[in-house]
Amino acid sequence: MEKYVIHGGKPLHGEVEISGAKNAAVAIIPAAIMVRGVCRLENLPQISDTDTLLHILTYMGARVNAINRTTVEVDCTDVQMDCLPEEMWSLTRKIRASYYLVGAMLGRFGRACSTMPGGCNFGVRPIDQHIKGLTALGADMDVSGGFIRAEAGGGRLRGNTVYLDKVSVGATINIMIAAATAEGRTVIENVAREPHIVDLANFLNSMGADVRGAGTNVIKIRGVRQLHGGTYALIPDQIEAGTYMAAVAAVGGAVRVSNVIPKHLECISSKLREMNVEVEEGDDYVLVRRAEPLRAADIKTMPYPGFPTDMHPQMTAVLCCAPGRSVMTEGVWSSGRFKYVGELRKMGADIQVEEQSAFVQGGRRLTGAVVRACDLRAGAAVVIAGLAAEGTTVVEDINYIERGYQNLVGKFRALGADICCVDEPDLPGERTLGWIAG
Repeated sequence: MEKYVIHGGKPLHGEVEISGAKNAAVAIIPAAIMVRGVCRLENLPQISDTDTLLHILTYMGARVNAINRTTVEVDCTDVQMDCLPEEMWSLTRKIRASYYLVGAMLGRFGRACSTMPGGCNFGVRPIDQHIKGLTALGADMDVSGGFIRAEAGGGRLRGNTVYLDKVSVGATINIMIAAATAEGRTVIENVAREPHIVDLANFLNSMGADVRGAGTNVIKIRGVRQLHGGTYALIPDQIEAGTYMAAVAAVGGAVRVSNVIPKHLECISSKLREMNVEVEEGDDYVLVRRAEPLRAADIKTMPYPGFPTDMHPQMTAVLCCAPGRSVMTEGVWSSGRFKYVGELRKMGADIQVEEQSAFVQGGRRLTGAVVRACDLRAGAAVVIAGLAAEGTTVVEDINYIERGYQNLVGKFRALGADICCVDEPDLPGERTLGWIAG
């Protein structure tokens, strides 16, 4: 099994270039099903989630042509499949974003069938708002036996007004995709405002859709008969950028984080500045320097433009390095987000969890240990902790991390980190670092 081995304590210096946004890519690739013609997607991240979705589209009959490592042409003109066969179930159950295939197939064919989605397991993530929205557009929805089945009456969805009971990124995206070719006008209220919501709207519009209001509380969509091909470049990944910014805060050094949109990072930058981390903004970069001493802080995750829940674990790792008492409160997910805490405790972190808050007594020395990535962002957190710790850290279950970070090891190594990926057999009962010594 592949694992990361980290020898911590080395400050980070240099420049890291941020890849395309994972959360935009996993929405835009399914949305390509709606397009009759060639979609040229640029700045696409090389991560396992995008590979999985492109594999699914290929199986459905799409022609996928890799132009270079960040550019792919997808032609879904001849796709006819509205129900994913058993051979694809193992793939759709791997990733959360597979539910966007339902909205895309409904919009294109008026019918859809797929498995319930998978992805990181950090608590209950219901799809009730997805169902509410697609039902309002005229779909007859059936969710049972681990499957989602949907059919539009009359073969085409119809525009309607949808009010989301709670802000949901996934539901906003799914309804947007489906409504792009629905008959008439759709109004979605109380929507998510994240940067990748705007990116999806821009993609759809570049392919001939009429989507307005993305980035505000209300999105209005006038359905068109069909979408056409075109070229679209994805935005940079806000969370990948934030992860490297957090690493500098925890480990020390100075790093230029390039190919970013600084406005998307303001919620992260402002909190780091509060912790005595210098963040200088340029047109398409931020320069991050850790000052001394690192200060404790209280953080609460909120829907955008608040502090992102996808930065929660990484920032808790930073709080472990800040002397004093800090509090991390989860304001988006109701349960399961704190599984990583047990892994940080193995490294000496002093963290107590009560309901939706983690109370961190920072400034204690972190030491290397064998830890695991409980989910994508939890994996990034233990990597950051390993980079800041004394001694050797081994990170297992790195498949979660590689779902969302392109070349994480290579990028950290270029900044001076002592980190590598090794492929070692698992030995029964072996939980020590002895296998490294030889």
